[in-house]
This record gives sequence, C-alpha cells and structure tokens, in this order.
Amino acid sequence: MTLSFAFRSLVLSAALTVGLAACQSNSSSENTAAVQNESASALKPGTWRGVLSAQGQEIPFLFDVEAVGGKSVVYLRNGEERLKLDEITTAGDSTTITLGVFDAALVVRADGADKLKGAWVKYDAPEPYRVPFAATAGGQKSFPAASETSRSFDGTWSVTFKDDEGQTYPAVGVFKQNGSDVTGTFLTTTGDYRYLDGQVNGDMLQLSTFDGNHGYLFVATRNSGTNTIINGDFYSGKSGHETWTARLDANAKLPDANSLTFLKPGEKKLDFKFPNIYEGGSISPSDPKYRGKVVVVQLLGSWCPNCMDETNFLAPWYEKNKSRGVEVIGLGFERSPDQKKASQRLLKMKERLNVGYDLAVAGIADKDAAGKALPQINKVLAFPTTIILDKKGEVRKIHTGFSGPGTGKYYEEFVADFNQTIDQLVKE
Repeated sequence: MTLSFAFRSLVLSAALTVGLAACQSNSSSENTAAVQNESASALKPGTWRGVLSAQGQEIPFLFDVEAVGGKSVVYLRNGEERLKLDEITTAGDSTTITLGVFDAALVVRADGADKLKGAWVKYDAPEPYRVPFAATAGGQKSFPAASETSRSFDGTWSVTFKDDEGQTYPAVGVFKQNGSDVTGTFLTTTGDYRYLDGQVNGDMLQLSTFDGNHGYLFVATRNSGTNTIINGDFYSGKSGHETWTARLDANAKLPDANSLTFLKPGEKKLDFKFPNIYEGGSISPSDPKYRGKVVVVQLLGSWCPNCMDETNFLAPWYEKNKSRGVEVIGLGFERSPDQKKASQRLLKMKERLNVGYDLAVAGIADKDAAGKALPQINKVLAFPTTIILDKKGEVRKIHTGFSGPGTGKYYEEFVADFNQTIDQLVKE
C-alpha cells in the first residue's frame, strides 16, 4: 500500500510539473529551441583553434562553426578536409558535439568570452578516456607563425618509427611546404595517418590532426647540413608515443599492399556467414544476391578513420558500378562484443556515409579475432583490408590497409589499380 501510494504521488507530481511547464510556453518545441539557441551562443560562428592537452603536449587543430537553420554545425579542419559534425546537444551549460561516425564527443562549455573548455571523450574505449580540451575563437593556424627562417621539409622521406618497447616499422613521409606552412601524411603498411598540417619554425617541424577518433602530434628536427630528420616524436592521444627518424628519398616505398595478406595453401574461396546489421538476417558470399558477380569484401570498423576514408570511396563507387554486376560486402569488426550495439554503430556509419551496400557484424575489433573469423586467409594485418572475389567466388586480390585521399598520388594509384582489377574481372 505504501509503495503504491508513493508511486501514485510521484506520477501526479510529474504530471503537475509537465502541466506547469506547458503553461509557461506555447509548445515544448519552443523550450527545446531556446536551449539549442543558448547552446549555439557558446559556439560563435567562425574559425576556432582547439587544443587537446595530453602527455604534456598540446595537440592543436582548427574547426569552423556555422549557423545553419538556427542551429550550430561544426566542421573539423584537417588540411583540405572538413569533417561535418551536426549532432550537437545541450544539457544545462554543457554542449556535446558528437564526433561524426565515431562513438566519441567533445563535451564543452563556455569559458569566458570567445572561449570553450571541456574534454574529448571516447565512449567505446576499454578504459575511461578523457582528454582535456580548450578552444579560442578567431584562430587561423594550428601552430604559431614561424619566428625564424624555415628550412625545407618538402619531399618524400623514408621513415622509421620506433615504439617505447623498441619495436620498429617502416613508413613513407610525404610533405608539401609553402613558406613555413606544411601539409602531408605518413604511409604505413597498415594505412596512412590521414591529413596532417602544421608549421616549420627554423629546423623544427610540427604537424597535427584531429579526426574525432585520433588526435596526433608529430614533432621533429631536420639535421643541419644533411638530408635527415632526427629527434622525432609521435604523440597519439592520451598515451601513445613513438619516436621517428627519416631521410630524404624520392624513391621511398613500402612493401606491396597486395602481397601482405593472402590465402592459405589449398584455399580458393572465403566461407563465412555473419549476421547483418538488421535483426534476423545474415550475409554470406554464397547467397543468391552475390552469385555470378564480382564481390568486394571490406573488413572495417566504425571506429577506424582509415575505414571511414575507404568507405567514402567505396560508397559512391558502388552506386556507379553496381549495375555492372558488382557487389560490396562490409564486414564490421566492432569494439563492443554486443551484437546489438555493434549493429547500431555500423548502422550509424551506413546512414552518415550513405552506404548502399550490405554490412554485417563479423566480430570484435581485433586483428587476431578477424583472422579467426576468416580462416581461409593467412592473417589480418590491418583495418581496412579489402578482398576481391571473381564471378566464381574465388579470391583474386587482397589489399592490406588503405592509402586515403590525404596521400595524394598514392591514393590515385590505389583507385586506378582497384578499377583496373574490377574491369578485368567484370569482363571475364
């Protein structure tokens, strides 16, 4: 009796509260609009300079705020790239800027005139992940303008990265310099470090990027009198750190991305059946939809910026080519082991990136787990990995990693090679 009475009282109180709120305005949508406008006032239209504070370093980036239809829209700026962020919500004095397809956000509030403070938060990280963030309106460059005559870092560089345990891996650095301004990226066997931009000040190079899931800072010094880069540091987000060195080398290249992952002896086809992102269905290359067609199998994750780049290529490519007898299957390896949550993350990616091809939940975001999910191949080295099947369902090419548009000519070479392979298989 006591619980029942208390429950009825709670319901009555809530109803009275709702009724009073309704009397105070013409509609609830007006209240919502007022909250959104209050939020938007903190996000002043124009260019802002944001800074992530991690590992005793500042990882700077630029972003634009635009007013669209009475609401604020944010665009992350990385070199030529502008990533649109239009999911912006407010609770009290706190504004949450959802970071595109990623399960992450900038949570901010006003910090005086034309300033913001808050945190970069990753919700899908295995441990609590918060990095302090601050921003100031009116910034035009990520790094301060050069105060000294700048040396040239322009060109192609053969790079070696070393982690804090002493393990090394090769890379190719590609930089374009205009005065003291520099843009470029690093290519590795598992993908590229996307759009980087920054400054040269004297002998020192500084590059950074923030795409919502990764915040990177690269610093290094060009060795006086030589074509080498020394004392390089690479800071990744909250705790990742590596050192790097480089030498100028116009012919620098990585191992062939089409040779790193391959079928095990005696294997010709992929044999899998995974649940699709819609409840109750499944996807297999042996399904009638794919028989007699050229099929591109994309190993991806909604958490993976390189996968986002490849999806931005594949989604419009598929719409242009599906009438030729070509299909694409996206196999999602997500950070959550819960199939429902993983499906929701992939569905969001599908909607935001206008993906018209099929997506399935294939497992967790782990290379070893991905290799076990596809036991016909030797191993999975990278997300994304792209596997091309001919009309008989046999594997004809496996491409490890992805060189995105930030790599310039390397991206163009990938696109040309990909199209040449598809054209050949369609004709067979």
